[in-house]
Amino acid sequence: MQRRTFAKTFCCLLVATMIGSQAFAQNDKKPPLSPPAKASVSFGSHTVTIDYSAPSMRGRKIFGGLVPYDHWWRTGANSATTLKTDINLKIGDLNVPAGTYTLYTLPAKSGWTLIVNKQTGQWGTKYDETQDLGRVKMLDGVIPSSPVETFQIKFEHTQDLSTELHLEWETTNVYVPVKAIP
Repeated sequence: MQRRTFAKTFCCLLVATMIGSQAFAQNDKKPPLSPPAKASVSFGSHTVTIDYSAPSMRGRKIFGGLVPYDHWWRTGANSATTLKTDINLKIGDLNVPAGTYTLYTLPAKSGWTLIVNKQTGQWGTKYDETQDLGRVKMLDGVIPSSPVETFQIKFEHTQDLSTELHLEWETTNVYVPVKAIP
C-alpha cells in the first residue's frame, strides 16, 4: 500500500515538474540571435522583396573573421536569403527574370560579388554553384561612420524604375544598381 502511494505521489510530482518546466521554458523564450528581416522596394504596382535573417556583431570580427574572405556567404544567417520579384530586373549587368531566387555573396578584400542562384528553399549553408543564374560585381558604398551592429539589406536611392541594393554590416557598405524592366 505504501509503495503504491509513494509511486502515485512520485508520478504526480514528476508530471507537475514537467508541466512547470514547459511553462517556464515557454515564458522564458529569448528573441532569436539573428531575427528575420525584410527589405522591399516597389516599382509602381510591382514589388521586389528580400527575406533574410539579420545577425549581429556581438563583439566579433565579421569580415575576414566570422565571414571569411574569398568564400561564398549566405548573406545573412539561418535559411538562405531569398529574393522575390514579380517584375524582370537588371541587377548590375545581369538580367533576372521575374521569380524567386537565393542571394549569396562572395566577400573579398578587393571587392564583393553578388550571386543570384536559382535554387530556393534550402538552408543558408547549402550552395550549388551549378544553379547560379549569374554573378555581379558590387560597388563600394559610403563606409559607415561607426560600425553597423546588425546586418542590413536595404534599397536606397530609389527613383522611377531604378534603385540600389545595399548590404551593410560592421564597416562595410557594398551595393549594386537594380533596374526594373517592364
